[in-house]
Amino acid sequence: MAVVLYHNPRCSTSRNALALLRDQGVEPEVVEYLKTGWDPATLRRLAAATGLGLRGLLRTKEEAAKALIARNASDDDILAAAVADPILIERPIVETPKGARIGRPVDRVLDVI
Repeated sequence: MAVVLYHNPRCSTSRNALALLRDQGVEPEVVEYLKTGWDPATLRRLAAATGLGLRGLLRTKEEAAKALIARNASDDDILAAAVADPILIERPIVETPKGARIGRPVDRVLDVI
């Protein structure tokens, strides 16, 4: 089964998600999204697969994400902001054929393994 981890190696929760997957015998494809950036198609797919919508993918600790939420930004505005500033998306995210989950708390990623 293909497993993708959208990962920030500087984030302890993201590192813990990677370790948890490996402890389960899963070696994911690791995408360091801060380096590769986001594309709108991937973000739309993850929003649908998590069931959270684009607004639900936002990292609410980021001031720019808070501002998007406060002004009730459209999905197009959220996509444009996340493509311009990848840190706005929560991490880690694990995607498999069973769906996608944000790993907060980290054991939520097991739901799609």
